[in-house]
Amino acid sequence: MALNGRPNLALPEVRQNPYPLYSELRRNAPVCQVEYGGWAVSRYDDVQYVLKNPRLFSSEGLRFAAEPPWFGRSNPWCDSLVLKDPPMHGRLRTLVGRAFGPGLLTRLEPSIQATCEELTTRVLERRAVDFVDEFATPLPATVIGNLMGLDPSLYSRFRKWATDIASLSASRPEDTELLASVRGSVEEMERYFHEVLERRRREPGDDMVSDLLRARVDGESLTSTELMGFLFFLLLAGLETTINLLSSSTWMLARKPELLARLRADRSLIPRFIEEVLRYEPPIQASLRLCTEDVVVGGVSLPRGSLVYVLLGSALRDETQFAEADRFDLDRKGTENLAFGHGIHFCLGAQLARLEARIALEVLLARVGGLSLRSEQLEWVPSVTVRGLRALPIEVHPA
Repeated sequence: MALNGRPNLALPEVRQNPYPLYSELRRNAPVCQVEYGGWAVSRYDDVQYVLKNPRLFSSEGLRFAAEPPWFGRSNPWCDSLVLKDPPMHGRLRTLVGRAFGPGLLTRLEPSIQATCEELTTRVLERRAVDFVDEFATPLPATVIGNLMGLDPSLYSRFRKWATDIASLSASRPEDTELLASVRGSVEEMERYFHEVLERRRREPGDDMVSDLLRARVDGESLTSTELMGFLFFLLLAGLETTINLLSSSTWMLARKPELLARLRADRSLIPRFIEEVLRYEPPIQASLRLCTEDVVVGGVSLPRGSLVYVLLGSALRDETQFAEADRFDLDRKGTENLAFGHGIHFCLGAQLARLEARIALEVLLARVGGLSLRSEQLEWVPSVTVRGLRALPIEVHPA
């Protein structure tokens, strides 16, 4: 792919397969201006530099992805800790950081195992399924729904909410139908979470929503705005990464039966497989930052106020860090995986996502002998910031 002017990261053909463009950027324009404003940073070292320097690169840049000027309303996700810089970021992150510690993972493992067994039984009974709809979404929806004490009857709505908000990063003013759908999802989420907060105020329980209502930051309770931001953040973060990791893992196994056979023969390789999926098809493709002052990245001067697209998906295919970077290699070792970010904004739920994926694959591979794609034409979620399949139609063959 040859560069012609400023690259457009949001083009449908780029979102379907962004890696040829990423490769061209790394070779010829590793720090360059992109269509619709901003700069793309594509090499591993430069991406890592931006992510680990919040003083120079503010997370406020993410507002452009989730609340672009043409959206026409506020998005409570933008009031979450994801967009906060120090020192407020540290104080807010501590509130949920404790909840996502090793104790949580140990406590959740039996229920995740049971859910995976139930979902595997269901897909084996139906054989021809949409894996995204029948497995990859219900698992994290059940996990985060239970943690937050949410209504199980709404789990099917969670995926639409997450996909709609993720799609904002690739939206444009002329996308009237998409923008209307996203506004509807945000309004629906706000109404629902207002009801959840009111119920927990009346009847506190043993869940994250009740914990947030009891929490204090510098001696003060969270404001209504901060609470709503936390709920948006927890739900969307708990869903999007895991849904996409599970879907991409299963897509890879359906395309490479020899890989599936190797994992079935030695399930101790599953964690290594998950790490390579995270590198090869990272669920989080990009983050955005805002330059707080004039700064030089990769030899290029970026003025204060510049928007920076931090291309994680490109960094993880950087040939200087990963030999034969475009090849899926189960035996790969070495360079730090940036799939969950780096620095102070490293994903809080990274270990939970890995745990869900590990247990899901262990259960599936114990009972599934093969997977066949029912369509070669797959559609990816139109988003600059995340990468995930809209659907994954497969045939599931029992062991």
